[in-house]
Amino acid sequence: MEDIAGRFAAYLQHKMPDASNIAVASLSRIHGGASRETYRVRASWTKDGSKTERGLILRRDPVASLIETERDLEYNAYRAFHPLGLPVPEPLYLETDLSWLDRPFFVMEEIRDCASGSAFSPDPYGALAPKIGEQFWRHLGTIAKQEPRVIGLADTMEWVEPADVWKKEVTAWEAVIDEDELEPQPVARAAIRWLKRNPPPPAQKISVVHGDYRTGNFLYDAQGDIRAVLDWEMCHLGDPLEDLAWAADPLWAFGNYDRPAGLIAREEAFRIWRDHSGLEIDPAAFTWWEIFNAVKGLAIWISAGKEFAVGNNLDPVLAFPSWYCTDVHNRLLVNRVSELVERARS
Repeated sequence: MEDIAGRFAAYLQHKMPDASNIAVASLSRIHGGASRETYRVRASWTKDGSKTERGLILRRDPVASLIETERDLEYNAYRAFHPLGLPVPEPLYLETDLSWLDRPFFVMEEIRDCASGSAFSPDPYGALAPKIGEQFWRHLGTIAKQEPRVIGLADTMEWVEPADVWKKEVTAWEAVIDEDELEPQPVARAAIRWLKRNPPPPAQKISVVHGDYRTGNFLYDAQGDIRAVLDWEMCHLGDPLEDLAWAADPLWAFGNYDRPAGLIAREEAFRIWRDHSGLEIDPAAFTWWEIFNAVKGLAIWISAGKEFAVGNNLDPVLAFPSWYCTDVHNRLLVNRVSELVERARS
């Protein structure tokens, strides 16, 4: 840690050549992330005769991660949405020069005095759930409403046509399973066959898809105000129903289908999303994205299990989902796909 602290102080001096007395008072690892090493930093410096102290978050690429992501996607998302008033940390620096900390990283402001909910608690928010719930689904609607070309993300993300969205996503996540499975995955394979045989309608619009919008990926304060929507490393352009279905996945609500994300009633949550996105929820399309997201989840958990099993990353955060989350999504797919197949036959 001392080595990282000293090297990071040198980096800050490089980025702020007109500052003096730059010091890193503390640097500590925040465990739990599966695709970046995350550190909490307290730094200080003197500039124009006044001393500044600031909390920073350093996100460095790991040696091995749960999924392969590009750190510039997350950074660019913060840069696009921060000026719009969406609660995201202020992005400060993106660095790909390996000479500073051996691996690429980016720096953003620290959001202090907040908590994150747990997807594996039956009531993670208590009395604050109604207030947090309104914001949670409103912010997701706001993300879906934005035009990627207007906020500058169409230039930094791969464009996809509305009719091709589903195929692109299935192909990408099927490839992850192909590469990382350590044993046969019959449930995932059956679900993938169903997805390909029953494609959804074209996306009603191309939106920025957060990719992992869920319980546990935002911070809220003691008053129940969401202060930061985090973990944008899987963001991409696609169908906004993908985000909605992922956020409403029963996995993030301790299996409670009727209170998605463990917050507010499903009907009210979806009404808020429609009001703030200006979009509709086509039942057939939404069902397809529900099935897809369970497959996407399996791909992530399979990848996590491989990284842990082969010793690339022994953080328990990779071992747990390969056991518990895999079981949840396998069971969900068995029930939903068999139900859909039987319905089609009748």
